[in-house]
Amino acid sequence: MYTFNPPTVKEGPAGFGPLFYRIGLDRGISVLKINGEYYEVRSPSQDEIDESEIFYQGGRTYQVTESEANELIAAGYEVVVS
Repeated sequence: MYTFNPPTVKEGPAGFGPLFYRIGLDRGISVLKINGEYYEVRSPSQDEIDESEIFYQGGRTYQVTESEANELIAAGYEVVVS
């Protein structure tokens, strides 16, 4: 089995002032496959999710099949053998 973790970006907490931006928190980025293409979306709409063939919500870990892993790797994502 293979494990896929959608990408993340480091950000400071919102609304707490400039000093808190030094604290980096990981924020998940969702990955959607639409018409055979992979897209990264910070906050996907329900329409984008409904339109997608595959939806990987940011901040989660997914067990993927070998064929899914190969497609993700071909698209430039990191997949780990578990």
